[in-house]
Amino acid sequence: MPRLIRRVSLWLPPLAYMAFIYYLSSQSDPVPQVTSVVWDKLLHFVEYGALAVLLARALLGEGLTAGVTLVAAILLTSAYGATDEAHQSRVPQRQSDVRDWIVDSIGAAAGAGIATARRPRGSSRA
Repeated sequence: MPRLIRRVSLWLPPLAYMAFIYYLSSQSDPVPQVTSVVWDKLLHFVEYGALAVLLARALLGEGLTAGVTLVAAILLTSAYGATDEAHQSRVPQRQSDVRDWIVDSIGAAAGAGIATARRPRGSSRA
């Protein structure tokens, strides 16, 4: 049972965050009070950087090396960003933008880089 609890504690945060991103992407004008004053590319960068941190945390917790975690977190986050852009193309008053996906991927690289760089050398735990 402790192993199951540990795995849930590793994977629930990124999965819940992905569901939250999906929910926001389903809205025609999510959080207009924020999007009207903050550059949308900055929002994408931060949003997907945070997702990469959560995914890197889960992957490190599963025992992956920092290098494998870095690459996997970037790829997984970038892929999720691509699916999110495809999803937005079907939401009224939203459109898909490859530049948003590029910024998502840059944010993913930054978040994964931070998450793996701050991990102590030789540590097998997140």
